[in-house]
Order: sequence, then C-alpha cells, then structure tokens
Amino acid sequence: MSKPKHKIQVFEHQTLHHGRLYNDVGFTVNHFNALTKLNEMHENKYFTVVHKGIKFAQYVGVVQIEDLCIEILPKADNDSDDKKVWQGVLIAMLRATKRLKVDNVGNANVNKQNIHLLDIYFEWFLDEVQLLLHQGLIKHYYKQTNNVKALKGKLEFAGHIRKNLIHKERFYTTHQVYEKDHLIHQVLSQALRIIEQFSKGNHLHSKCKSVQLDFPEVRQIQANEATFAKIPNSRKTAPYKTALEIARLIILNFAPNVSSGKENMLALLFDMNSLWEEYVLVCLKRAASNSDQEIAIHGQKSKRFWNGISIRPDIVIEKNDDTFIIDTKWKNINGSPPSTNDLRQMYVYNEYWKSSKAMLLYPSNATKFSQEDFIPFNSITDVVHHQCGLGKVSVLKEDGKGLNNEIGCEILNWFLD
Repeated sequence: MSKPKHKIQVFEHQTLHHGRLYNDVGFTVNHFNALTKLNEMHENKYFTVVHKGIKFAQYVGVVQIEDLCIEILPKADNDSDDKKVWQGVLIAMLRATKRLKVDNVGNANVNKQNIHLLDIYFEWFLDEVQLLLHQGLIKHYYKQTNNVKALKGKLEFAGHIRKNLIHKERFYTTHQVYEKDHLIHQVLSQALRIIEQFSKGNHLHSKCKSVQLDFPEVRQIQANEATFAKIPNSRKTAPYKTALEIARLIILNFAPNVSSGKENMLALLFDMNSLWEEYVLVCLKRAASNSDQEIAIHGQKSKRFWNGISIRPDIVIEKNDDTFIIDTKWKNINGSPPSTNDLRQMYVYNEYWKSSKAMLLYPSNATKFSQEDFIPFNSITDVVHHQCGLGKVSVLKEDGKGLNNEIGCEILNWFLD
C-alpha cells in the first residue's frame, strides 16, 4: 500500500527547519539533506542553507521528496497570508505566460485542498498522451542490428561469424524497422514511469497506470538534455510538441537518489523575477492590442553596449516617436529608495533607446503611481534630461482573491496619459 502524500506550503524567502512540524507535517533531516544536495546540483541558487534549515530564495513552485510535497508560493506584500490565494496567483501567472495550460487539465481542481502544481502538470501530460493514443501514435523508420531468421538488410559479417557459428539458420544483419519503438515514444514512456512513481497515493496513479497499459512497449532509456536535441521537428511530430515539452520539464527536473537516504526527488521551480517580467509583458501586449492607439511592446530588445557586450531592458514601449522603458523587479521595497545601480541602469537605457521616461516596476498590495512621480535625472548641461519613476502595481484584484489581469492598462495609462 502506497504512503499517503503530505504537503507543506511556504512562501518565498521563508525557512524550514528539520525536526519541526508544519501543520502537523514533519520536515525531517532526510528531507533537509535531499534539498541540500539538489541545491548543490544547481549551484546553490534555489535555497540558502541555515542552521538546521533551508531558507528559500525567489524560486517558487514545488518539490516532492518521496511522500512529502513542499510548495513554495510567491508573496508580493506583507498583508495577505492566504496560501490558497497565492497558489492561485502562481498558477494564473504560469497559465498567462504559457508555462502551464490549466484549461487542458480535466479532473485536477486547483481548489482542492491537497492539489499541488505537480498534480496539475502530471494530469496535463496524461491528457496529452491520451489524446495522442486516440489520434494514433506515429511509426518511425530506424536501423536495428540483431539476429533475424531471414536475410534482410546488410549482413554484418564479423558479427554473423561470431554469433552464428552454430546457428546456421540465423543472420546477423543491420536492417530498417518501421514501428512505434522510437526515441519520441521512449521519452514519453520515461515521463510516464516518473509520474507513476510520484503519483502513488493520489487520484492520478490509476489514470497513469491506465495510460501505460494503452501505451506500446518500448525500450527504456535515461533521457537527458542531449536526448531532446535529437528529437526531430517535423510536420509528422507536430502533434507531440506539447507532450514532449512537459516530458522535458518532468525528466530534466527529476533527481533520483539525490541523498544518502536514496530519496527520489522531482522539483519544478520557477524564478519569480523572470515570471513577473513575462507576466507584465503579456499584460502589456494584451492592453496594447485592445487600445485604439498604435502601440508596440517589445520584450528583451537588446543593443550593443561595449566590446561585444549588449544591454537589454525588460520591456520597451513604442508609440509614434516616443519610447518608454520598463524594468521589472520582483521585490517589495516598501518606502525605500531604489538602488543606485538600478537607477544607473535606467539612465543608460534612456540614453541608448532615446527614451523620455523609464520605470522601475515593483509588485505591491496596492497600485501606487501618479504622473508627478516621474523625476528627471539631474543634468550636467542645460538640456532637459529624461526621467525615471517608481511604479508599484497590485498583484491581486481589488477583492484580494485572484491575480490582477488589468495591470497592462494601468501601466500604459501611467506613460500615455
């Protein structure tokens, strides 16, 4: 009988100490060791090791160590501690930035108390594989070298002599095979095996076993980054695109036997700085497309800076002959001034893009900005210099119960009014 799955929810930058209970769920020294090893494998970017504990950084998502699921949630302010709300915010951001298509998930209700991000990705993948099975799996030609009972293909003479000195009725050949046991299906099968292991004890396990029964028997492989580079991209393989993307996410983030305790681990973690930037960009593009003005929104538009080095603001807004710059920052500065380095960066962006206004954009629990908040950089000449402002935009809706999807209009109004 499989172990029941336990869940601990924390916010980014919070700390877990081993030997303590969190909502009656224990965080053990084995869990601590597994997370430490995972962190070392990723250059210590996910956590900071403190005395008998782990302090999380700006990475959010989910880590599963055997029967324990740790969900790290974003948090933009000091007011709302509702983990259900912030779990919804994370899922909505992943959906908006196309890192997750929750609409494709059938039975996984994100409001269930015990649901977590891995369940949603797992069910999305299982649904994609079921769709492929319904449509019919493709076959590929590939070369196979082995003993056959009839001569076909190329006779491997040295191998034939070595293997068939007694068995005169066999031929050791290299020949073409046309069947379903090829690299794409081997990758999908590996992802199914991982899901089978990590879904034990919940509603997805039986669904995974059912999909595996319908899936053809293929050779087991251990895929890595190089494996995915070998997968052909063609019209014939186009229906597999989504399933392969999820399989890649699952397989490359699976870390078997990460500690001396041999705990298997799967971690799906996302940098909130990147996710916030992508979400703001999506909202701005949507607002610009709905505007009656001609507005162009660009993300990560670079220019050469010095000796082959480029500079690249997060977002560039173009309207007629006007250009504006936005650099997103996922941190709560409260009433503190921005860093000098951030201001220098915005100054350079304005110079290189001939922008009249730049903005450092922060998340907040309330929208705070006015036209007067654009402050000119001090000029060493009589020329009127460009400006920089600090924008704080509410991540949550006014009722505090979901992700604010109107921030694109709010930001554009700050520049264009």
